[in-house]
Amino acid sequence: MTNKSDHERTRYGLSRRTFLQTSLGATTLAGAGALFQSEIAAAADSGLVALVHTQAAGDNGPIDSMISALKKLSAEKKFPIRTIYAQDAATYGTIFKSLADAGAAVIAATFNEVAEPIKALAPKYPKTKWIQIFGDPIEPPIPNFETVSYDYYLGCYLSGLFAAKVSKTGKIGYIGGVSLPPLNADVNALKAAIASVNPNATFTHAFAGSFQDPAKGHEIASQMYQSGIDYIQTDSAATDTGIIQAANEGQDRMVSAISPAQYKVGPKTVAALVQLDFGQSLYNEVSKALGPDFKGGHLATGLGTGVIDFVLSPVWQEQGPKDLVEKAKSVWPDIEKARADIISGALKPPFDTKL
Repeated sequence: MTNKSDHERTRYGLSRRTFLQTSLGATTLAGAGALFQSEIAAAADSGLVALVHTQAAGDNGPIDSMISALKKLSAEKKFPIRTIYAQDAATYGTIFKSLADAGAAVIAATFNEVAEPIKALAPKYPKTKWIQIFGDPIEPPIPNFETVSYDYYLGCYLSGLFAAKVSKTGKIGYIGGVSLPPLNADVNALKAAIASVNPNATFTHAFAGSFQDPAKGHEIASQMYQSGIDYIQTDSAATDTGIIQAANEGQDRMVSAISPAQYKVGPKTVAALVQLDFGQSLYNEVSKALGPDFKGGHLATGLGTGVIDFVLSPVWQEQGPKDLVEKAKSVWPDIEKARADIISGALKPPFDTKL
């Protein structure tokens, strides 16, 4: 996200354990040594593409989406892959260097915390193409290093318009992982959109303090729903699961989440998504890296790119409360118009990182 990629800066607690998850399963990285080196060296001969992710798989969200997309692209283009869960920041440099030493063709890594080790290594390994998913621009740019950002706040603005139009109580909430500049921008975009539709609506935001704490998400969401809030926008990765579970425990509760994988968690409550398709983004950038069109620098991704959008859940339309579904359908043309206006530049949602 332009300067918004601080989104991921302090997401993760550190651990002493880090493991390598290959396409065939999980191998403990600690002590793997020569085995790890020999495996990736052999794969690198065939154009290895590695994804180093700093959040655990199984999140029904960004990481699962990226792993799935990389497997899909690998099957299409016939290249070997490795997915490595780098849970401990102390191991980032070692993992990246091992992959680069083995001649990996492309190394993609997630979120802001990987920026410094990649900046240090990319100039030393010019034949390897480096991609940072969710990263700030690098100054000066490094020719073989691309950072990708996401204007998620634009989708949150659409969510705020929608929430103000469909909420029965006029009480709307937001739960994020950690208060960071891009998430603060999401909060302010929601708030501005809601006020533009219903100045009498109330808006409450909270942060769970973690992107991997469903229990905390459940606790905060339960309190919000009990206070009369009936629509919550999530912005907290794996913590979202607890928020959706809290919605499932009451009537007429709605959630706007991030990933289609969350439909199954709340078929009657996940009404919409501010969808950030990390998998599609990774697919796009790795595809470019494998071809002649790759350039280092920065790519800002917004609405109209196939990566970020605000969508109404088809599952919720079938299983959600009929009156809410009908209301949602009736206001959807207004949301479509606002989306078109944002893309054209006729509507400019605020980008404000201060709460």
